[in-house]
Amino acid sequence: MIGSVLALALFLFAQKRPGPAQPGGFREVVDLTHSLPTPGSESATASAYRLQRVAMTESTASSPSVPASEQFATRMDAPARLVRGSWTVDQIPASRLIAPLVVFDVSASVKSNPDYEISVEDIVRWEHSNGQIPLGAVVMARTGWGSRWTSAKSYRNADARGVMHFPGYSEDAARFLAEGRNALGLGIDAPNLQHGGSNTVAVNRYTLAHGLYVLTNVANLDRMPANGAVAMVAPMKLAGGSAAPVRILALVR
Repeated sequence: MIGSVLALALFLFAQKRPGPAQPGGFREVVDLTHSLPTPGSESATASAYRLQRVAMTESTASSPSVPASEQFATRMDAPARLVRGSWTVDQIPASRLIAPLVVFDVSASVKSNPDYEISVEDIVRWEHSNGQIPLGAVVMARTGWGSRWTSAKSYRNADARGVMHFPGYSEDAARFLAEGRNALGLGIDAPNLQHGGSNTVAVNRYTLAHGLYVLTNVANLDRMPANGAVAMVAPMKLAGGSAAPVRILALVR
């Protein structure tokens, strides 16, 4: 009898135990990070990105070479990537890595134009529906390109000449977000901040020159509200690194 009562008490106690609480009243934590394939893993052959050693010329960056650890999936580019003497990954102040998260959804426009550039008009429409972008936010563009992640060919989307086609930000949009809204970082669910057909690095250079970091190959933006979430950006702290793999978590209210 005593054993039966004890078993019932334990059962009722287990039934009433609350689930794990999310921090600070947030209802969900969403991982905005693609897994980084390693040599020999099942996903290594499918992913468009993997660990490898690459060289970078002076035409694309201020530093002549990039260590193997700087070529990866979801990534952060620090201002030092293109602007000599500016913040490296480990020098970005920690206070700039936690911020309100804003998500633009331009996936409908990208369906008809893979080289679509997010414009100031897109930002104006977003603000008309959601209010002004909070100062000091991390701004992400949901283009729908992340759905191609498991196919390297589809993700790069190169034409017969080898020119890649994918969406990005316009320089005017980057300027407005940097100067008009004091954004801390710009992100996108595509391989680069500027569209694939571009033959310059103007958008990246402008963004990094103004102290913003760049987040590319961001995952799961389709699970994000337009505003109200908080981004936690956690790059690997590579001393002197101009780029790093990054884990991005979104706390959703």
